[in-house]
Amino acid sequence: MAIEVFAPAKINLTLHVTGQRDDGYHLLDSLVVFADVGDTVRVTSADRLSLDIDGPEAGGLDAEPDNLVLRAARLLAPDRGAAITLTKRLPVASGIGGGSADAAAGLRALAQLWDMSLPEPEQALSLGADVPVCLSAMPRRMSGIGERLNPVPPLPAMDILLVNPRVAVSTPTIFRTLAEKNNPPMERDLPRWRDLPDFAGWLANQRNDLALPAIAQQPVITEVIDALSEAGALFAGMSGSGATCFGLFSPDHPPAEPVLRRRHPDWWCARGRVL
Repeated sequence: MAIEVFAPAKINLTLHVTGQRDDGYHLLDSLVVFADVGDTVRVTSADRLSLDIDGPEAGGLDAEPDNLVLRAARLLAPDRGAAITLTKRLPVASGIGGGSADAAAGLRALAQLWDMSLPEPEQALSLGADVPVCLSAMPRRMSGIGERLNPVPPLPAMDILLVNPRVAVSTPTIFRTLAEKNNPPMERDLPRWRDLPDFAGWLANQRNDLALPAIAQQPVITEVIDALSEAGALFAGMSGSGATCFGLFSPDHPPAEPVLRRRHPDWWCARGRVL
């Protein structure tokens, strides 16, 4: 039996850094959504645990024992076997939760294959701060260190264009150089947005507190955000710790992806729909 699970890209539409615990973990308040762009995890029965990686972005990832998908499998059942194939379409370490989404998809696939329950969010958190929200794969307000997940008001229909300029950013350096780590969270009660322009206007008054230190590392991020705005995005920003940026578009807006690909053939671009 083969089971295949989609691992959607995770996008932080907002990312407010609200503090730092004594153990070093940062406290966040983030509006997280997912797109119908992502990787795929396929599992089949086998005597031992193995991982193969293919796909257009496979070159940036190795099937090492500490690969997050293998760690997720061992968390679920340390002594079970399965043949896992990870098809990578998202760039590695790019701020859109690729590794965490892959781990969550692996957990869902293996839970079906092995007829087991999924781990509790607290257990999944041991794999990474984004894994619990990726297990839900639904719009969520994520807070704490990633363990607190709350539903959000209905979101308007929107398309999303993800763009990565193919540069690396160091997440530890970004957090280390963050000037202020005790910033205000989003408002306690999120509004009920009338439509996409209303939602985009609200986003314009929110923050990604990691954007400025990321831009200090890689100024091209500003160029990407400007390019998305010039292409007609109602809102453009950076996801996570970067360097992937996103633009939100009305579903009836002419596709902007071909224009950006033509102007910046070295950038990674993927258009999709917010789930």
